[in-house]
Amino acid sequence: MSLHDDAVLVLKAYEDQQELRRLYLDHLTAHPDGTWKACGAGHITASALVVDPARERVLLTLHGKIRKWLQMGGHCEPDDATLAAAALREGVEESGIEGLALLPGGPVRLDRHQTPCAWHLDVQYAALAPAGAVEAISDESLDLRWFGYAEVADVADESVVRLMQRTRERLRPEDDERRG
Repeated sequence: MSLHDDAVLVLKAYEDQQELRRLYLDHLTAHPDGTWKACGAGHITASALVVDPARERVLLTLHGKIRKWLQMGGHCEPDDATLAAAALREGVEESGIEGLALLPGGPVRLDRHQTPCAWHLDVQYAALAPAGAVEAISDESLDLRWFGYAEVADVADESVVRLMQRTRERLRPEDDERRG
């Protein structure tokens, strides 16, 4: 299965944000190269919000080009078999944390935004940091820092805040199971 085919399946299964989901699917129908950076009409990207639920914090990167605090993420690469694999790869590369695990249940959100290269049709996942995780800054980042849940709105834009909120909603059932 190609990355394009995987993206279509992931988006068809995603049950939220119907209008935006339809825009992504229409884009992929119109652009067989819609998962690649070379697609000038825009392209699917994959990102992962790295979360440490035990310490109620998220790891954000100060993006080198955009100069905003963001989740880890970026363009899909030829070795990415799935969108989930692309998000996980980006999460590990940009955080330096080995052993990240995607939060079950597929993407947490979709976010479409203009970048210097083209429209990014971002498929956003959440990645759980293992206990004792130690981050390491990448070449793509100006800084890398953990922020408490309550601090995110003070440093990041609405897209990241919404991603964090949806991630926390997804985490709550697991938190309840752990306590039970």
